Amino acid sequence: MLIRTKSRVWKWEGNGAWHFATLDPKTAKAVKQTQEGKKRIGRGSVPVVVTLGETSWRTSVFPDTKRASYLLPLKAAVRKKEGIAEGDTVALSLQL
Repeated sequence: MLIRTKSRVWKWEGNGAWHFATLDPKTAKAVKQTQEGKKRIGRGSVPVVVTLGETSWRTSVFPDTKRASYLLPLKAAVRKKEGIAEGDTVALSLQL
């Protein structure tokens, strides 16, 4: 399943420089539906292949009960290559 969406980049307030994109409610619902009946792994993480600009990589989206969504971690190397900073809105493709 291929999902295209947009999300705003934000920086985690804890230790480190972790940056994330929170999936919009429609996208989060689609991700959740693909997991119904499947054995949960890694605290409910869902493996994905992400494409952002010219960069693609394998990662996972992680459930976030506080936001009732999923979080996509954005690696520093990807942010640097694509010129992405906190507060930017990015177009993403997620292959589940």
